[in-house]
Amino acid sequence: MEFQSLGRREVIGRFDGGRITSDGGGLLLREVDQRIGLLDRLAACFTDHRNPESIEQNTACGIWWPSGT
Repeated sequence: MEFQSLGRREVIGRFDGGRITSDGGGLLLREVDQRIGLLDRLAACFTDHRNPESIEQNTACGIWWPSGT
């Protein structure tokens, strides 16, 4: 599976490596989000009761960065 390039580097996902742990899930999430708007669709499932004039980040940011950083 080919992913969006990362700077000058080509990013390719392969799933034949056996039991390997990596940060590849973040790359996969980014690709799915960019292709189908996953985080915006997920954020639409929540009702944000905060005062819109008092917040700096929308609900999708809270899903992507749960710690608020």
